[in-house]
Amino acid sequence: MINAGWCSLALPSLVFIALGATASADPSYKASDVVAHFSAGKKLGEPRALCIGTETECSKQIPERSKPVDGFDLRVNFDYNSDHLTQPARANLDEFVRALKDPQLAAALFVVEGHTDGTGSDAFNLDLSMRRANSVVDYLKARGVGGGRLEAKGYGKQKPLVPDPNASENRRVETRLRLE
Repeated sequence: MINAGWCSLALPSLVFIALGATASADPSYKASDVVAHFSAGKKLGEPRALCIGTETECSKQIPERSKPVDGFDLRVNFDYNSDHLTQPARANLDEFVRALKDPQLAAALFVVEGHTDGTGSDAFNLDLSMRRANSVVDYLKARGVGGGRLEAKGYGKQKPLVPDPNASENRRVETRLRLE
């Protein structure tokens, strides 16, 4: 779906990408999209099994590991070398706040993961990704989401979204359910 300079993809993660500085401040997703993504009856965690036999025999008996719940890719956009949220990012985060206050997610814990592209040193990118994740967490907390529900992590350029390490798509913030 394309509207007002934003592109949304639904599979496998919910994603939005800023295409220009003139993009509108309308959110790219609705709170209901986030609630549906995290509460759609997905199994959490991995199954456990015990098999006595050879590796070949057991591989036929042990169920396939379930895929962990996909992250919700906020794609919070930042200006170059900045951890300050843009107005379009704030509009999207406001919608995310509404989702986190929904009764279906009210008790859920989340990890906010910051990522960067491959430009710059490992240390610089790790610090920048952590500052960006903290910027999102601070924004969510300032709007009433309990800080105990949120954990910021920075990954720098370690987990690119696309093969080109320098692609702007790799600069993102994702949230995942925190399993404890």
